[in-house]
Amino acid sequence: MMTLPSWISGRRTTAAPKSSAAEHSVLHVMNRTRASVLASQLELANHGPSRRKGLLGRDGLSPGTGLWIKPCEAVHTIGMRFAIDLVYLDRKQRVRKLRSNVPPWRLSACLTAHSVIELPAGTIRDTQTERGDTLEFSPASSHKSEM
Repeated sequence: MMTLPSWISGRRTTAAPKSSAAEHSVLHVMNRTRASVLASQLELANHGPSRRKGLLGRDGLSPGTGLWIKPCEAVHTIGMRFAIDLVYLDRKQRVRKLRSNVPPWRLSACLTAHSVIELPAGTIRDTQTERGDTLEFSPASSHKSEM
């Protein structure tokens, strides 16, 4: 079993400095099961203000971008200006639930999820992501040559 770094798992350890989460607030997320990239510039929202704001106030998401909210088991698109795809994950980064093209003014939840990734509408279809797939996260800075 792969052990996740504390900046991904959300657990604080004495070995990792508190600043590690801030240093890796932009991530690269790959669907290991399908060998496809869901986002090359995924923002991490793992504290109160960023989790509460989410994508509100934005006009859209560019391809390859998204927001990973953790912990989170439910989201809303009330007040948003665009549709999004939702990928709900458990603690082992396995896909628990998918919702495609969720329009503004909707609610969505997965009570067995630990986090949710908000992506541009169409990402789930384009990457062929399915329930049960395993995702892998890494700092976006280690993938600059791919962009």
